[in-house]
Amino acid sequence: MEKTAPQVQSESLSKGERTRQKLLDLAYDSLIRKGFAATSIEELVEAAGLTKSGFFYHFKDKRDLARQLIERHSDEDAVFLDGMVARARELSDDPLHSFLIFLKFYAEAMEQLVDLHPGCFVATVSFQDLTFDHEMRRLNTASVLAWRARLVTWLEEIAEAHPPRGPLQATDLADAILAFTYGGMTLAKALQDNSAIARQALLFRETVRLHFQPH
Repeated sequence: MEKTAPQVQSESLSKGERTRQKLLDLAYDSLIRKGFAATSIEELVEAAGLTKSGFFYHFKDKRDLARQLIERHSDEDAVFLDGMVARARELSDDPLHSFLIFLKFYAEAMEQLVDLHPGCFVATVSFQDLTFDHEMRRLNTASVLAWRARLVTWLEEIAEAHPPRGPLQATDLADAILAFTYGGMTLAKALQDNSAIARQALLFRETVRLHFQPH
C-alpha cells in the first residue's frame, strides 16, 4: 500500500533512534528517485550530518539499511490499512457496506498523499530486483502478499453474506486494488494528476457494489 514517504514521529524517540530514522527517510527518498545502486552511503551521511562511523553504528551495511527500510515500509502499510479498516468496520456491521466505506476512505487518502509521495516503493524494489538480494526481494513480496491476504479475507466474508453475481475470485478482486494502486502511482506522476488512484478506487468501489448486489 502506498502512502507518504515514511516520516516517523520523533518526539518520543531517543537521539540515536531519531538519527536512524533520519537515515531511513533519506534512503527512502533517494532509493525511489535514483534507485538502490545509485544511492551511496557517502551521500546519506553527508545529508544527515554524520560520519561514516555514525552510519555503521546503526546499519551493518547498505543492504542492511535496505532491509530495515523494507520492513519499516511494510509495518507502516499495515498501520495505514488497519486504521482505515477499523474506522470502516465501526461504521457498519455489514461486510459489504464497511468495505465500500473503506474504499471511499482509501480514495480520499490516496488523493491527498500522491503529491507527497516520490514514487512506488514496491515497484522500485520489484523492478530493480538485480540490485537487491534474495532477502530484500522476499520481504518486499511478503509485504504485498500480506496486503492481499487482508483484502481476500474481507472479500470472502462479503461473498458469504452477499453471494456474488459471477464467478470472479476474491484474489482477483484483491489484486485489482494492488494493480490500480501501484500502477496508479505511475499514472499520477506521468499525467501530473493526483486523482488517478482515487478515481480508480471509486470505479473499483462501484464494481464491487454491482458484483455483490442482490440478483
